[in-house]
Amino acid sequence: MNKTVQETQASYDRVAVEYGERFKDEMDDKPFDRDCLDRLAREVGEVGAICDLGCGPGQIARYLHRKGVKTLGVDLSPNMIAEAQRLNPEIHFHQGDMLSLPDADNSWGGIAAFYCIIHIPREQIVDALREMKRVLRPGGVLLVTFHIGAKIEHLDEFFEKTVNLDFAFYLPTEMENWLRDAGFELEETLVREPNPAVEVETQRAYLFARKPVVD
Repeated sequence: MNKTVQETQASYDRVAVEYGERFKDEMDDKPFDRDCLDRLAREVGEVGAICDLGCGPGQIARYLHRKGVKTLGVDLSPNMIAEAQRLNPEIHFHQGDMLSLPDADNSWGGIAAFYCIIHIPREQIVDALREMKRVLRPGGVLLVTFHIGAKIEHLDEFFEKTVNLDFAFYLPTEMENWLRDAGFELEETLVREPNPAVEVETQRAYLFARKPVVD
């Protein structure tokens, strides 16, 4: 595990409880996000479980589970996994690094990667996407979301605790090219404006892509 990954893991370990309390119910205030998750569930169908990748306190997994979808969650932070499991005892969560997941090839029917890729440096994005493709079943669907832009924001403090976190912004065209380079079939790119009453005021991108049935 490199230093950046270690710092990211340690930072989220420190704020897991506070983060969970703040974000555990955020889907209640995000109708566009819910619509995208509903579409993901429809497109995955019976292909397999949907993974809430970079799950944090498991709010995405909880929404899908309540819709009757088979789901699980994976996060880099062991403390965040513990918080997700505490809040959602009916869902399975386990620890994993999205650059080297512990899961077998062709494990999942879909992936909801909500803002987890923002901690991956640009030069490693294609590697992360290839790893997601590896664990998807043929025909499986990826929904990846991120903040739109070209900057990197750094945090030294989060929830009044010391952290060392970089939050990368990407352009939709960049992510489209990275998805193609990773071997995905791009389905659609959606963009929405922020809702400053409930979230950081940034423009958001939602990209749907599919693992080919035959590589």
